[in-house]
Parts: sequence; structure tokens; C-alpha cells
Amino acid sequence: MLDSTGWSLQALTSGPWIYAAVMTSILLDVLLPVLPSGILVVTAATAASAASAAAPGTPTGAYTPSLLPLLLCAATASVLGDLVAYRLARRGGTRPGRPLTRSRRLAAAQERLGETLARGGGLLVVLARFAPAGRSVVALGAGATGRRLQDFLPWSALAAVVWATYSVGLGWLSGRWLGATWLGACVPVLALFLAGGVAAYVIRRPATSPAPAS
Repeated sequence: MLDSTGWSLQALTSGPWIYAAVMTSILLDVLLPVLPSGILVVTAATAASAASAAAPGTPTGAYTPSLLPLLLCAATASVLGDLVAYRLARRGGTRPGRPLTRSRRLAAAQERLGETLARGGGLLVVLARFAPAGRSVVALGAGATGRRLQDFLPWSALAAVVWATYSVGLGWLSGRWLGATWLGACVPVLALFLAGGVAAYVIRRPATSPAPAS
């Protein structure tokens, strides 16, 4: 379906190459957080959902991705990207993460995440996957501070699955309700940004100090 600009979501996500594009974007955005990997996942999921909801026999005019392979690609690429960043930081290759350390808030977040990983992980690590640059802070911070891979990997995998499920789920719901339109893509993208804002607020919030014993 074409919108007023003459372009459709199916046209932008047509072809099996969309899986490779999604995986490449997610693999790289742990080192380059400016890449819009989440937007790409949501847009592809919206187009896939709208196509699957179309009446049987209705021509879509273009190839559309399937939701389950899209989810698996997103989750797998997220874990692999985390491992790459972890290994780079563990071997001293922290140059990709240096711009992140210039932010006082991100430095404070990295300290808190490091403490969480030292205790075996937690909800904060999963929340960081949604926050802007949070994934980079976790992966690079875990490697640079020498956290054990067996302590880091399970939480990375959980965060990847939760993030991928949320992103694809947003696209699925929007595609069902709003169809393969630009509005159908913008609504879940805004919801993705909202989740990122909430996650960033929780991570950057100062930890509550325990009350002194009387």
C-alpha cells in the first residue's frame, strides 16, 4: 500500500536482504550507537505484520520478512555484537568506547552496571539494552573491567531476547492495527524511544543509600 509520499514500508523492506541489514545494523551499533537498528527492526516487523494480516490472495507487491526469523536475527545479532565489544574491551581495544566515557552520566551508569555485574547481573543490565548507548556501556564496561564471560553472557542473552521481542512485538501490533503506513511505523518507533527514555532515567537515577543503623 502506498502512502502520500509514494513509498511503502513493503518497498523499503522488500527482499531477503532485510535480515542481513538488520543483523549488520545491530552488530555494529554496539560500537556506533547512532545507528538506527531499533527503527529498522520495528519498521520491518510492521511491514511483516501488515502483510500477514492481509486477506488471503491479496497481492502485496513485494517480499516482506517473517516475524520469527526477524526476531531470531535481531536477538542473535545483539548477543554477537555484545561479545565482539566485550572481547575488544577485554583485550584493551577501548578506543570505540572512549566517546562514551566523556559523559559523566554514562560514566556513572557504567559504574553502577559494573557493580551489578559483580553481583551476577540483574534487571539493570536488561534495562540498559533499551537505553541510548546503554548496550555499549554494558558490553565495553564488562570487558574493560575484566568481568567473567560467564557472568556477562547470560544477561546479555536475556537482554537481547527481551529487546528483540519488545521491538518485533511493537511492530506486530502496529502492523495489525494501523497497517503498513508511515503512521504504523512511527507509533512503535515512538514507543521504542519512550522505553529507552524510561530505561535511561532508571539507570541514571542515583542509587539510594541505606539508612544508617541506629
